[in-house]
Amino acid sequence: MTYLIKLYPEITIKSKSVRQQMTRCLASNIRNTLQPLDENVRVRRRWDAIQVQLSDGLSAERIGDIEGSLSRISGIDQILAAEEVTARDMATIAEHVVPLWGPVIEGHSFRVKVKRRGRHDYTSMDLERYLGGQLLQAAPGVSVDLKSPDITVPVEITNDRLQLIRAKWDGLGGFPMGIPGQVLTLISGGFDSPVAAWRMMRRGIKSHYIFFNLGGPAHEAGVREVTQHLWQQYSASHRVKYMSVPFDAVVGEILRTIPDGLMGVVLKRMMVRAASRIAQHNGIPALVTGDAIAQVSSQTLHNLGLMDAASSLPILRPLLTDDKQSIIDQARQIGTARHAEVMPEYCGVISRRPDVKARAEKIEEAEQGFDFSVLDAAIDRATTTRSDQLAPQHGTISDDDLLIVDSTSALQRLDHACVIDIRAPHEREDAPLELERTPQLQIPFYELQERAPDLASDQHYLLFCDQGVMSRMQALHLHDQGLTHFGVYRGH
Repeated sequence: MTYLIKLYPEITIKSKSVRQQMTRCLASNIRNTLQPLDENVRVRRRWDAIQVQLSDGLSAERIGDIEGSLSRISGIDQILAAEEVTARDMATIAEHVVPLWGPVIEGHSFRVKVKRRGRHDYTSMDLERYLGGQLLQAAPGVSVDLKSPDITVPVEITNDRLQLIRAKWDGLGGFPMGIPGQVLTLISGGFDSPVAAWRMMRRGIKSHYIFFNLGGPAHEAGVREVTQHLWQQYSASHRVKYMSVPFDAVVGEILRTIPDGLMGVVLKRMMVRAASRIAQHNGIPALVTGDAIAQVSSQTLHNLGLMDAASSLPILRPLLTDDKQSIIDQARQIGTARHAEVMPEYCGVISRRPDVKARAEKIEEAEQGFDFSVLDAAIDRATTTRSDQLAPQHGTISDDDLLIVDSTSALQRLDHACVIDIRAPHEREDAPLELERTPQLQIPFYELQERAPDLASDQHYLLFCDQGVMSRMQALHLHDQGLTHFGVYRGH
């Protein structure tokens, strides 16, 4: 099987040296991506295309995987499935083209589009007219439409070699991965940041990832999964880094020292401070976030400027003017929406009365009371995982292993039970959990993993949050650590 890879049009208008550099890079990326699927794949560069030749005997499933991979490599405009045959005259060309395309164009309007290289006894227009006449005779119910046909029949001739195009489909577009540089994307596992990373990758920018863990192992597992999906699907030609920073202590310090209305902005400032330091250490020149103007209170233009001021590197925001629905639609297109839809909201430092236009001097004054050694310690504890080692961690517990209590009456029948409200303090204040006979503890989710091992093992501890999603994920990971006396309460 042979494929002709057409270059993204913006590549073809570059200077000769830049075009050659991009074509070399794209050919290398194609080879790196396809070799795990076909170790003997051959990739050859041309001036206007790249030819990919697969090994003989590949299964239909493996060929499908290869064709899917080609459609997700940045820098490719179109992929054409082709067969190369010898054809020295128009009659021989028609013998190959008419049986292939006649059934396809039945009942439709069509035109023939010829691309010809080399010396021939006919012109491109001669061949288009000849093939069009042969197809009109062979296919019932067809008509020629040179301006807006239903189907265009592509024919490519190079000297006496006919590229017989059996199918074609669109590529990802953009520039070859690795040409424009690299960035560090702040990824959370929601809808926005994966789409932001994808847009940068489509432009050929290699994206590393940094994750600020607010929710313990449960949060970590979900974000690793979406990061692995992005890397495998859209940038497998390059290994990248996934960095994880434990941020629960930073959240606790913000709750203790920062006024309510400023918490959200200060949290983002702490994240970009840490990200810029880690990026500089790794030689990465810019950060990427999924911020969109006015999507949440911290994303006003004024507050975004306050976040920029906390970073020593430029912050790129590819979603800045997008509507939320368009972001969700694109997340579905690239396959990350399914991860976001089951990811709980871990950002417990969202103010009840957020300041949409925080004053710089107030932010600076508030941060003077923040213990920056906590941030330093979080950065020191950051871990780095190579993208090809992001496979899901073993030992995951299923819901069947959890004690889940769905009603107040069922809770009251349970001996030695205690409910732990894992919501952030302001969420508890807004909607207190009232239980008549069952004792309760208040341990916010960002402290739970640390404090849980110290709780008595002869009691049932049932975790509670508003939607039941975060409590379930936290309970699953406590079970994974051997703390099987934790469950979930969903009675309110």
